[in-house]
Amino acid sequence: METLTMPFLRAGNLPTVVPVVFIFFMSLEILFIKGRKVALQEKAFEWAVVPAQPDFVLVETSAQAVLDRIHAIIDQPKQFILLNRIERALSNLRRLKQVSEVSSVLRGQAEDDENAVASSFTLLQGLVWAMPVLGFIGTVQGLSSAVGGFGKVLQTAGDLTSIKGALTNVSSGLATAFETTLVALVASLIVQLCITLRQRQELGLLDECSEYCQGNVISKLMDDPQR
Repeated sequence: METLTMPFLRAGNLPTVVPVVFIFFMSLEILFIKGRKVALQEKAFEWAVVPAQPDFVLVETSAQAVLDRIHAIIDQPKQFILLNRIERALSNLRRLKQVSEVSSVLRGQAEDDENAVASSFTLLQGLVWAMPVLGFIGTVQGLSSAVGGFGKVLQTAGDLTSIKGALTNVSSGLATAFETTLVALVASLIVQLCITLRQRQELGLLDECSEYCQGNVISKLMDDPQR
């Protein structure tokens, strides 16, 4: 246990380790919040805004009924990826009255959602990059302290016994050099793995939205016979 805690308690490590630990927990908090948002997004699949009956078809009139149901459930459908896609597609159907355009709207919105998910991880990727950089800064500081201390030992020490005693202080600089890098690399590795898992979860959500729209919107489209 002492071996694990020493990198965080050694005085020489604190200027580097403290920012790394802060960034580490901030990154985990951001990932936790993103996970909660994904769980909230998945609730939209439970609302069944588009009737699942096999004989239900989407025409201009029934599209309006679906839109009314969406707005009855939530005031701002844009907060939900699935509802936002359905609303945009059916609003386009109501406005342009062209069934062929619905697929294009859904495809374009799907691309926008993928870009939004990718850009939402930009800050996290920057934080992952910052942690090892801080570790390397601590390494340079530690090596500089160790080399400077060793030079002073050679200048002032008169015998072998005094050299051994003085080298004890020099070793603390070497410990700082390697411990800060170790802490930073381990922290960045953990965060990167968590980012990968969260990205996979969010991309899976986008795939579910696309499958839902394919099975419950596109497959139910039909030209209005009254038009």
